[in-house]
Amino acid sequence: MGKYKKRGKPSQSEDGEVRAKKHLGQHFLTDESVAEQIADTLSYKGYNKVLEIGPGMGVLTKYLLKQDAEVHVIEIDTESVAYLQEHYPQLEDRIHQFDFLKYDVGTTFRDEAFAIIGNFPYNISTQIVFKVLELKHQIPEFSGMFQKEVAERICGKEGNKTYGILSVLVQAFFEAEYLFTVPPSVFNPPPKVESGVLRLIRKEDFSLPCDEKLFFRVVKTAFQQRRKTLRNSLKTFDLPDNLREDPIFDKRPEQLGYQEFIDLTLKIQPYAVSNQ
Repeated sequence: MGKYKKRGKPSQSEDGEVRAKKHLGQHFLTDESVAEQIADTLSYKGYNKVLEIGPGMGVLTKYLLKQDAEVHVIEIDTESVAYLQEHYPQLEDRIHQFDFLKYDVGTTFRDEAFAIIGNFPYNISTQIVFKVLELKHQIPEFSGMFQKEVAERICGKEGNKTYGILSVLVQAFFEAEYLFTVPPSVFNPPPKVESGVLRLIRKEDFSLPCDEKLFFRVVKTAFQQRRKTLRNSLKTFDLPDNLREDPIFDKRPEQLGYQEFIDLTLKIQPYAVSNQ
């Protein structure tokens, strides 16, 4: 189950194209050169399988299919799935009609490595990144298009106003690079904001020397009150006074790089792991 089975013609517009659905956050990319640039952001090294999220009418898919890789697509929209089935028969049974956020990738990729790419729906793009972090042991590369503000946040560096939870958590495991900006005019319908394309390459050693769950908890708790010093924002950890006198607690979260958050977690770990 899960593979698409043809159910007849979808209700498309007069020119045969799929209508964008606002509730799915669909903005179809129409610029072929941008699609080709996005497809080229992956190195296709160290893996031979690629999963495209939200292919729509396949403008990016066609360029992925030119690469030496086994391309899979995952799409929740029935109309788009039918369109892809009709126009990209070479995908065969590699069209998966599912919500990626609820999808068990093991049913398709087992424990094999695969890259993820896409023109990601704005309304779930952050959740997609969090799922990629959960699957990091299988995903050596990840690239695609986000709302520009989100892409900048993921790639932001400490001291920058865009720097936050996503920046720290992603950069602890991946090298993050903001590649280029895309204007609204290359989409149908055009979004109200600019888009940004980024690439994440998993670090050679992506294991943490600290407790990973605690690391996530420390980062998220710290940024919930980002204007406060860590001494105040991490009060819920109920840390001993002698630890809270450490100079690192005088800093605000946006002043710490991911490595400093790892160091902070190591300091907290003897007192906090049992309280998770």
